Amino acid sequence: MRYINKNDVLIIARNSGKLMIGIGMLCLVPIIVDLIFLEFNIMGYLIPGLISITIGGICLKVLDKYKVSKMRPKHGMIISALSWLWASLICGLVLYLITGISIVDSVFESMSALTGSGITIYSDVEVLPYGILFFRAFQQWIGGLGIIVLILFFLAQPGTSSYTLYQSEAREDQIKPSTRATLETTIKIYSAFTLAGIILYCLAGMPLFDSICNTFCIISTGGMSIKNANIGYYNDYMIYFITMILMILGATSFFVHYKVIKHGIKALINDLQFKVMISLIAISTLLIYFTSTIIPMDMLFTVVSAITTTGASIPNATVMARWPPFVIFIIMTLMLIGGSNGSTVGAIKLMRVITFAKGIYRNLRLSISPEGAVIPIDLHDKKFTDKLVEQSGNYITLYFLCILVSWSLLCLYGHDPFHSLFFTFSMQGNIGLEIGQLSQTIEWPLKIAGMLNMWTGRLEIYPVLITFRAILEVFKR
Repeated sequence: MRYINKNDVLIIARNSGKLMIGIGMLCLVPIIVDLIFLEFNIMGYLIPGLISITIGGICLKVLDKYKVSKMRPKHGMIISALSWLWASLICGLVLYLITGISIVDSVFESMSALTGSGITIYSDVEVLPYGILFFRAFQQWIGGLGIIVLILFFLAQPGTSSYTLYQSEAREDQIKPSTRATLETTIKIYSAFTLAGIILYCLAGMPLFDSICNTFCIISTGGMSIKNANIGYYNDYMIYFITMILMILGATSFFVHYKVIKHGIKALINDLQFKVMISLIAISTLLIYFTSTIIPMDMLFTVVSAITTTGASIPNATVMARWPPFVIFIIMTLMLIGGSNGSTVGAIKLMRVITFAKGIYRNLRLSISPEGAVIPIDLHDKKFTDKLVEQSGNYITLYFLCILVSWSLLCLYGHDPFHSLFFTFSMQGNIGLEIGQLSQTIEWPLKIAGMLNMWTGRLEIYPVLITFRAILEVFKR
């Protein structure tokens, strides 16, 4: 039985057109910064942008009859997966043309920025043009919100197809009844936090350009800094505290932020995922404090960075590599869990972990309870079902399989097993923390594998698997 036919391919190509146009337009934004700083790298942004806009326009024009008002979920997932890949290729072309790194490195860098992974190929980011530094930060800001979310808001018409694409980026919460209203509210909240971050950083004494780029990197939980020493460069506790607040805001569900606006701070305090996240931060920090001699601010900042999957850091990778193994184990555990559903974070996410844990707990209680006993379990604002537990378990299994494959490849190439496992967690969870600076030493096949990790991690695996299945079916014919 064929699940993907010619019409499906043409529908996907046609409805990818607007997204291609949007991605091309995003490449033109850094031209403003390029002109301000008189760097004159305009063609490096213009050529990739026009390529994407032109191809997108052709898809819309030539395949106009394949426009559909009711898009099926498989179409949405494939379009979403291909859009993120296309964005990485086009944005990577910008880096290739302007900075001269290899095409594999440039696509890896863009994939890392867009997915909020924050792992950089550049050994010295401070020598990069201001336009490129802004472009890397801007990619993170766009990726944190979601490429499709932003482009849908500006280019797409309201309707079922918009909601299908919205869901395809692993977003489920509808803040408002309509997709359009949900997108508008989400962008307003995200923009408000971004503006607040820029103002707070400026008040703390950070230069305006740094404030803009760092806010883009942190509120998106991307963490790819414009400084070699990351946030540690500023050596300022006020900046550290502002950064931690922004990381936690970015890792909290947009739906919860909306409820806080409507009903006050009590909505945040009562949110299960937020309570678990803060509890994990507190417990982990205390465990590290009593089992090591690490500077308290370094440990707190790293714990917050790990669970929010931001990857921003005060200590560098070499310093972290010397931390006790138990401390690294705690950090890796937090990197696996991640923050709230419906936020900008990567990793498995809190709600899946909570659901899976409560499913195990319920099964244990059922095994010792009288036959026919009913054991109700509260699960935030969702109905607790066996299907929900099964879905969480399936995803967690797939997540670990992705880690296992990439970790084995890193070991095959002779890299340190412990450092490799940490690095794989970082790529799959879209985090960016490192011990041992593997990102600048790994071979090109491992970079391609890393791109797959970051891609699947950001889209939560299933859209990528469905896309691969569709490609196999097309080539079978």
